[in-house]
Amino acid sequence: MVWIWTEWIEALIAAGAAFLLTLVIGKFLIPELRKLKAGQEIRADGPSWHASKAGTPTMGGIMFIIGAGVTVFALGWTRMLQGDFAHLYVYLFALCFGFIGFVDDYRKVRQHQNEGLTAKQKFILQLLAAVVFLSLMRYEGMLTNRLYIPGLQVNITVNWIFYLMFAAFVIVGAVNAVNLTDGIDGLACSVTFVVMVFFTAAAALWHLTALALFPSALAGGLAAFFVYNHHPAKTFMGDTGSLFLGGAVAALAFAMDMPLILIPVGIIYIAETLSDIIQVAYFKATHGKRFFKMAPVHHHLERCGWSEAKIVTVFSGVTLACCILAYLAIQGRY
Repeated sequence: MVWIWTEWIEALIAAGAAFLLTLVIGKFLIPELRKLKAGQEIRADGPSWHASKAGTPTMGGIMFIIGAGVTVFALGWTRMLQGDFAHLYVYLFALCFGFIGFVDDYRKVRQHQNEGLTAKQKFILQLLAAVVFLSLMRYEGMLTNRLYIPGLQVNITVNWIFYLMFAAFVIVGAVNAVNLTDGIDGLACSVTFVVMVFFTAAAALWHLTALALFPSALAGGLAAFFVYNHHPAKTFMGDTGSLFLGGAVAALAFAMDMPLILIPVGIIYIAETLSDIIQVAYFKATHGKRFFKMAPVHHHLERCGWSEAKIVTVFSGVTLACCILAYLAIQGRY
């Protein structure tokens, strides 16, 4: 019990430090983004009521990336001196995806259009990052080929080749699912905040103190970012932020050796992705008809009359409920 309280205290310190640091960075970053004319270009096929958001500074995700990063380095320094780099590996992996997103955002801003890197370029870069991360985790002994099934407390040993292929697919899929969720003010930010709290709690439960440092710091950074990103948003996280968050979610699941936990905790990410897939498949199969009024599903709900604030509240609530169930499901693992 003392261990758990100590880890939670450390997590709260990390969250508080990242919150304050991100809040301060945001005060300086947003004006600089405006000076650079880093305004968001709104998709021509997007919701017409989003047109008023054109010009809102994008790449705001830089603030929580730096806020969480500085916190992770500062509070995790002692552990790194002792040879424990778990928190650093996860952060650097997420940072790789954040950099891919930054390149994408920068090209959009520079060319003043809503298309940056091509889908093929993104896929290749994301797959490369996933392969490097998985190789590093296996080399460090942090990755096993045992597939843990939450709730049943069962581990199924999988052939390494198949497991690595599965892992790469899950990582790239998770990253892009989080990216899809970033479609309205505060949505990806609030949903991922809840997911980070879950990973912090799971790490504390299993005494993975170093790993608890990163999600707690990122949760604090996201709470501060929400101050600037709630409706009406003063800044968007851009692909810089959303791909970083996707990398963080995927990396934590594999670093804690429980990728299947992404099914309950990432239920909103999955719903967003499936709605997009269903829409495209139905459109092609029916030669032009639409299953949803607009995809992903948060845009469908907007067209049904839901406000952005209501969507954020409901989606975050669903995520919280699923994260609580997931936490109960992993109680008996160790």
